[in-house]
Amino acid sequence: MDQRAIVSRRAVTPEGVREAAVLVEGERIAAVCAPAELPPGAAVHDVGALVLMPGLVDCHVHLNEPGRTEWEGFDTATRAAAAGGVTTLVDMPLNCIPVTTTREALDRKLAAAAGQLHVDVGFWGGVVPGNADEMERLADAGVLGAKAFLCHSGIDDFPKATEAVLREAMPRMRDAGIPLLAHAELELALDQTEADGARYASWLSSRPRAWEDAAISLLIELCRETRCPVHVVHLSSASALPMIAAAKDEGLPLTVETCPHYLCLRAEEVPDHATIYKCAPPIRDAHNREALWRGLFDGIIDFVVTDHSPCTPALKEGGFLEAWGGIASLSLGLPSVWTEAERRGASLAQITRWLSSGPARFAGIADRKGALAPGLAADFVVWEPEASFEVTEAELRFRHPISPYLGRTLSGVVRETWLGGTRIYDGREVIPARGRPMLHRDSRRTT
Repeated sequence: MDQRAIVSRRAVTPEGVREAAVLVEGERIAAVCAPAELPPGAAVHDVGALVLMPGLVDCHVHLNEPGRTEWEGFDTATRAAAAGGVTTLVDMPLNCIPVTTTREALDRKLAAAAGQLHVDVGFWGGVVPGNADEMERLADAGVLGAKAFLCHSGIDDFPKATEAVLREAMPRMRDAGIPLLAHAELELALDQTEADGARYASWLSSRPRAWEDAAISLLIELCRETRCPVHVVHLSSASALPMIAAAKDEGLPLTVETCPHYLCLRAEEVPDHATIYKCAPPIRDAHNREALWRGLFDGIIDFVVTDHSPCTPALKEGGFLEAWGGIASLSLGLPSVWTEAERRGASLAQITRWLSSGPARFAGIADRKGALAPGLAADFVVWEPEASFEVTEAELRFRHPISPYLGRTLSGVVRETWLGGTRIYDGREVIPARGRPMLHRDSRRTT
């Protein structure tokens, strides 16, 4: 078998950042060694001082196909992922038609994805009223977990899961070996004084931190009772961090993610009418942002994902209370996070944990993804931390170039992306259709 090697003076390995050669045989990493230890005849690709990291794993994206491909789709989203150094995505179960709450709906999504994937893609199922019996069927078909909304999801065909719905589904999920992912907001009574929909303050006051905190408290209680692993998606409320830390100290199977927009943006900078900043939960103030960073550095927050949630330009029209909520940033996860993390003293090893190994472990694919280690997929991102660029529409390869990052200068330029030992992005163009579906957690069958 032909042997190839990528050599870097800054390879981020499980043992630390060092000069290393990653030897590739077929689609897998055969060895990680010193360059002088490479076998004779291996074809060497030397990237010099560029950083060599495992490909990013973004396990929270909305690809919207089938059914809403005018918003996004497998082709455009996975092209954007490849250009951003992301080699694995996990697709959320809503905003597609049908929503992925049955085995049959998953089959339709897999059929729609055929031939369109430029990176590897896994799938989450969904928890809605009345589908508890689908949990085992979805797990057997290969979903990596299932997501519930504790509030209105934004679309009527994915209704919220009440406490009773969760109590019915969670033991089945535990027994099927898959985690519950939860959009953690409970719709409590509001004391809302700001009603001008043109102002961001109206949206912010309509989704207070108390909503998140109450939902997370309930999820911790249900996790304790059922022992079903629970994952809090897109944490924005830093006031929930103490109870999350206490639950982890108790040994509960609880994990938490946050997103670049909560770590990089702040409520004080959102202009009036700028609905490109609208998401749920909302972007909060600078003090909250810094507390989230502390939670990430302390390990209370496990990793960072984009929550790429695109839509058509028309759906972003109107005021903050009417426009669609969601931020599109799929190709910008690495540079947006690195820009802010570097200012706070983060290391390349931490970035790798937050963007690659952490999400791979949570999604149950760490036997294949997320590290430069023998036996794992030869998925790499080669990037230049010292380089910067201005975000333009041309940088946004997803379907609609709508993003609050437009016009910003970010640090960290992706130079190459490799999937299964093949370079799929050369700094300019994406080489199409190399990806495959990622089915089953590492405790179950694997592809």
